[in-house]
Amino acid sequence: MATDAPPPEGTSPSGPAQPTTEAFVAVQSSPEFADLRRSHRSFAFPLTIAFVTWYLLYVLLCNYAGGFMATKVVGNINMALVLGLAQFATTFLIAWLYSRHAATKLDPKADAIKSRMEADV
Repeated sequence: MATDAPPPEGTSPSGPAQPTTEAFVAVQSSPEFADLRRSHRSFAFPLTIAFVTWYLLYVLLCNYAGGFMATKVVGNINMALVLGLAQFATTFLIAWLYSRHAATKLDPKADAIKSRMEADV
């Protein structure tokens, strides 16, 4: 936690020096931080909207398209089960895609900002 107050007397710092509140505010208004935020939002928001839409479509199909959802695909497996399992697959796919995106696009930018802040302390 960033603070401008000195540590209590008689205690030793328990870790590396922390940046001041002003340093955090300055970084937050920097173009590098804006680029990091933009990289995160440009990935997270569209995928979130797509997944919520896909989920709501599944719920609506279950409620209003019973005949379609009851259609047998193979044996006793119907469309409702296939699409329900696809919800799980989609969840894991999105988590994997975000992990790759974070590792390649977000983490290097965040590490650069963090290194710069730690060097300034």
